[in-house]
Amino acid sequence: MAGQRQAFSGMRGIAPTPTYVVMQPTTLCNLDCAYCYLPFRSADRRMPAAVAEAVAGAVNKWSAAGRFSVVWHGGEPLATGREHFATLLAPFDRGVEHHVQTNATLIDDRWCEFFAAHEIRVSVSIDGPRDRNADRVTRGGRPSYDRILCGIEALRRHGIGFSALCVVPRPEPGLATELYDYFLDLGCDVLGINIEELEGVNARSNARDPEAVAGFWSELVGAWRRDPRIHVREVEWSLRYAAAVLDGTADEVLPRQLDPIPTVGYDGSVVLLSPELAGFTDPRYADFTSGNVLTTPLPEIIAGATSGTPWVAEFLAGVEACRATCPYFGFCGGAHAANRYFEHGRFDGTETDHCRNSKIHLLEGVLDHARDHEPPRASRLGAGGPV
Repeated sequence: MAGQRQAFSGMRGIAPTPTYVVMQPTTLCNLDCAYCYLPFRSADRRMPAAVAEAVAGAVNKWSAAGRFSVVWHGGEPLATGREHFATLLAPFDRGVEHHVQTNATLIDDRWCEFFAAHEIRVSVSIDGPRDRNADRVTRGGRPSYDRILCGIEALRRHGIGFSALCVVPRPEPGLATELYDYFLDLGCDVLGINIEELEGVNARSNARDPEAVAGFWSELVGAWRRDPRIHVREVEWSLRYAAAVLDGTADEVLPRQLDPIPTVGYDGSVVLLSPELAGFTDPRYADFTSGNVLTTPLPEIIAGATSGTPWVAEFLAGVEACRATCPYFGFCGGAHAANRYFEHGRFDGTETDHCRNSKIHLLEGVLDHARDHEPPRASRLGAGGPV
């Protein structure tokens, strides 16, 4: 690292109003991916309409004040069926943006008509070419790739744009270029890359070689720059931060408070900050929930989280530890409560393998690419930021 590290003031405490809510219409998933973190994906537990109605009461007010999203996440959200999904959507005002994260295996013409009628934005989980999807199998252990492509073809037929979310278990040379070229041909609008995480019921280690991970991200930047027709979530966020460092505005990149990211389970229970904690229990922290929307309004649950949920207070202490010790704090804000818990067994630890793979080595890879291709500009990155 070079230069004097800046003390970042942002990301203190939890914002009273979220920017989006995660909803679990069903716990069931028709796939059995090897790296999945969800604990109850073989059980069909569907969200009652009363839960959606309770959440919509708050969401409709928030959306009236500005852009607001509801993200339908599972399980596999489409496994709840179109009729029930429509019932869950009904209480929300038309101004609310709806997103669905799906494995695409159930998408057909009728689902595409449903997405269009309800103006639902679609994100597809797919890990690249056929051989890269070996972990994404059916409950019978059979490959799911052809069924995923059938769903994507249906989206294309109906002119429905989609994002893609790709899990990378093992970064290696050449992979980033292979993946980027594949997703260009696939036709997605936005690409997100998740290096596999140790969390939930996935106990596979996510410790990776630092040079391999940084090299993967650097290669991805190069592939994107050669043909930047799609948005790459991680690359564009990193470049935005690097530009802010150059402009002396890095402390303005992060929001002033953490987004509470309320995740509403099928039964109305609410877990804040990390959807991956939903459905788990611990002797110290009980079930990680901060309340239930069937008995307490969602704004009240968020407002009382810091004082009423012990693990949340412990996590905020961990964020402050990151602020005090980590030169990358201005880039990531010390968030990701679930990664702290599943890697350290508690919330007030600091650096995790996840933040090394997806924050530290990400930024290092972007800067390595900048040094190799734009040395005069990259050399200015010593003013208060990591280089």
